[in-house]
Amino acid sequence: MILEHAVLQVDPSQSAQFEAAFDVARTIISEVPGFIRLRLSHCLEAPERYLLLVEWSDLESHTVGFRQSAGYKRWRELLHHFYEPFPTVEHYSPVLEA
Repeated sequence: MILEHAVLQVDPSQSAQFEAAFDVARTIISEVPGFIRLRLSHCLEAPERYLLLVEWSDLESHTVGFRQSAGYKRWRELLHHFYEPFPTVEHYSPVLEA
C-alpha cells in the first residue's frame, strides 16, 4: 500500500465550491484500478488548508494509472484552479502501524 499526501491551499471564500467540486472528482479517482480510499480533511487552525490522503495499491496506480487516464483531465478541470500555490504531492510506504 502507498499513501499519497498533498496539502492543498484553497482560498477560504472558495471552500464550499471546492468541496462540492471535490465531491464530484472523488467519483473519478475511485474508478481507477489500484485506488483503495481517500480522505479529505479541513484544517481547524488554518482555514485555507486541506489535507488529501489517498491510499493506492502501488505507486504506479497513481503515477501512471490515474495521472495518464482520461479521467485525470476532468479531475484537473474540476480542482486545479482552486490551488494557490499548486501542491506538492508525496508518496509514503508504511513502516509501523498501531
